[in-house]
Amino acid sequence: MAEILKGAPVAAAIKQRSLEKAEALKAKGIIPTLAILRVGERPDDISYEKSAVKVCGQSGVEVKNVILPADVSSEEFFDALDNLNSDESVHGILMFRPLPKHLDGEKARQMLKFEKDVDGCTDISLAGVFTNSRTGFAPCTAQAAMEILDHYGYECSGKRAAVLGRSLVVGRPAAMLLMHKNATPTICHTKTSDMAEISKQADIVIACTGQMESLGAEYFRDGQTVIDVGINWNEEKGKLCGDVRFDEVQDIVGAITPVPGGVGGVTTAVLVSHVVEAAEKASKL
Repeated sequence: MAEILKGAPVAAAIKQRSLEKAEALKAKGIIPTLAILRVGERPDDISYEKSAVKVCGQSGVEVKNVILPADVSSEEFFDALDNLNSDESVHGILMFRPLPKHLDGEKARQMLKFEKDVDGCTDISLAGVFTNSRTGFAPCTAQAAMEILDHYGYECSGKRAAVLGRSLVVGRPAAMLLMHKNATPTICHTKTSDMAEISKQADIVIACTGQMESLGAEYFRDGQTVIDVGINWNEEKGKLCGDVRFDEVQDIVGAITPVPGGVGGVTTAVLVSHVVEAAEKASKL
């Protein structure tokens, strides 16, 4: 039976560190603040927003909600984003994406001030991940995977890693973060012909295919550490599940994150920690 790498203790440790730093900033008159920019009423956005607000409260971070209707004009949306970029009391901006089709999502992504890009979506932030320069912030989910490995004491140096997915949100940045820890990552994707074999050879597997329960026993072997990033709603089972077929794999590998209860909560804690770090950086300017 695999060790179950629960996210709750990892998130708790991150929130405690954030709270201590936030209290130190408040003693200097600086209140770490996250602005949440949401367009419309998408249930998944609202769910994540509630989670972020809760974790902010636990971590000493204030929240400013900017909620716009789904049919907001382009001018009004970009004015709102510009105002948040310019507002010195706001240290981080969480802009929910994808935006409605009538809004230029690429323009919005690049317009976001990288110093406030706590979700790591701008090109400058991603460049910082690839160069390991700490310019901007890493995408939260990719960093959450690393936080779990660190918390449970899994050494990456010298290890082979397979990243099953190549998105800019998780796959590619996760591979770079693993490389910065001196692992040797291989990125797999839909055109990879021998993905199962590559995955089996790895010591660490980051599952981020975006396909519900697409990874079964044929992808894994004894002793591996598996971080399942997937969050999917299984209509048939009426529950959340990951990209890995957990019940099939947990008796094979050495350690695995559950879904739910794994990466998701850590991702939110990382987001809030980025707000505190952004406030620290702003205080030193």
